[in-house]
Amino acid sequence: MNSSGMRSAGLGLAVVAALVMGAVGCRPTPTKAAGTTTAPVRNMAAAAGTGTGGACVFVKPDGAQKLGHVGWGFRVTGTDQWVYGAVENPTDKLYTPPGGDIGAWHAQGTYARMLSEMSRDAHYPGRSTHPYSRYRCTSSSTSDVGAARAMIRTVESRGFLVGVDPRTGALTSRDCLDATYDVLRAYRTRHLTPAPKLYVPNVWVETLVLWSDRTL
Repeated sequence: MNSSGMRSAGLGLAVVAALVMGAVGCRPTPTKAAGTTTAPVRNMAAAAGTGTGGACVFVKPDGAQKLGHVGWGFRVTGTDQWVYGAVENPTDKLYTPPGGDIGAWHAQGTYARMLSEMSRDAHYPGRSTHPYSRYRCTSSSTSDVGAARAMIRTVESRGFLVGVDPRTGALTSRDCLDATYDVLRAYRTRHLTPAPKLYVPNVWVETLVLWSDRTL
């Protein structure tokens, strides 16, 4: 689906997302999701050092009342290191102003460490009831690690919102999907599908064409 089509679909889902996610944010739930498997992007970890980039999206399919929750990962180009993180929103609030506690975190390590820590919710700010259980990855011939790091600082400080922005009156979002998309877009990830405001994370994840699909 092209960008304009996705934005139309996103508007159609906005009311549902605002009502349901407004109550629970991007909160994980205790039920572990059934995994899916397709052909992976091979040698994702081994390809470090070749000059290519790479990106991953981590998914809690049952998060936010089954609307889904997502986090990100990207390779520090030319190394075996990855930067990964998420906005967890452990307070479950519909709105948290800039500078408030939104459960934002990020870390750096090898590809194997990234998968291990995401599968255990090792950095979840509080007691996690449901770790990430699915991830999708892609290689990328373009990358901008500096811009992605700068965007992490932005999403970690801009607060959380699903619904009406009290400052502008606009129906919009600054949630886990917005954070993941904005970081990976700043990285210049190839094959990254647009994510309209208030879009449902589980719906967006299915639009990632040419990305691997594996369970943690």
